[in-house]
Amino acid sequence: MTTARPTRHRYRPPAPLGGRRRATESPLRRGATAFAFLAPALIILGAFTVWPMLSALRLSFTDASGFGEPEFVGLENYIGVFTDPDILNAVTNTALYTVLFTPLAVVAALGLALLLNNPRLPFRGFFRTALFVPFVVSFSVAAFAWSYLVDPQVGLLNYWLRGFGIQIGNVLEDPTLAMPMVVLVAVWKLFGFYFVIFLAGLQDIPPSIYEAARMDGAGAFSRLRNVTLPLLSNTMAFVLIFAMIAALQAFDQIYVMTGGGPYGSTQTLVMEIYESGFRKLDIGFASALSYVLLAATLVLSLVQFVFFGRKEKDLA
Repeated sequence: MTTARPTRHRYRPPAPLGGRRRATESPLRRGATAFAFLAPALIILGAFTVWPMLSALRLSFTDASGFGEPEFVGLENYIGVFTDPDILNAVTNTALYTVLFTPLAVVAALGLALLLNNPRLPFRGFFRTALFVPFVVSFSVAAFAWSYLVDPQVGLLNYWLRGFGIQIGNVLEDPTLAMPMVVLVAVWKLFGFYFVIFLAGLQDIPPSIYEAARMDGAGAFSRLRNVTLPLLSNTMAFVLIFAMIAALQAFDQIYVMTGGGPYGSTQTLVMEIYESGFRKLDIGFASALSYVLLAATLVLSLVQFVFFGRKEKDLA
């Protein structure tokens, strides 16, 4: 009498995530399924981003005003962008705003991130939250609050400074102080976002690198210069690009606090686009100016990417 041998089961690998694919499913069908899932987002992106951009590009070559049929004028609007004295003034103000805002916001965010990254600092969670809160506030609300804060009649800032014998007057009506004031509001509003990004970059640096630097006798400043800043190069590039783009697009607090004044001292490119398109009804010129600003933003971003890319290769 013979005994039956136990049946040996052949090993089968586990099924891939999402279940086994049908052997008959063609690549064309898989592509159609993927496109079906992407279609809603693509429709929204096309309707509210791509189509308006293409329409603005078409209008930039016309004399569109919102009334009647626009006529083709070629490069006349783009020539006007580079020859109009008001635009040149707006370019100067935008450059000044960028030069003031970008380093202040980045240095403040990096300095506070270095300070609050110390695990021995008490109440770190509270300070991190408090510094990020202004970023959540609407820019218009923040601008209204700061307008009342610096008001010469009812503002708390002038009231406090008078206690020290300092009288600054109405800074928003002073052509010299108006631009630094709107820059200060932007730094207060946006640096919390950059602070969080720097903090994430600092926490991504392995502590073992700092320990090795300490064992080699590197002090705090040496560790900052030779360890922290080089390893934060990618984060620094990201923050600088975002800060510069935010500076080139400055509008909200300027519109609320100064309206481009006094005497055009805070009139930026975006303010000029708003004035041309909605007040002067020169939509074609405003569209051309928008595309010039877009091109400038892309060029600056590309330059920064190339600069930090080369620096990262040198460090590698």
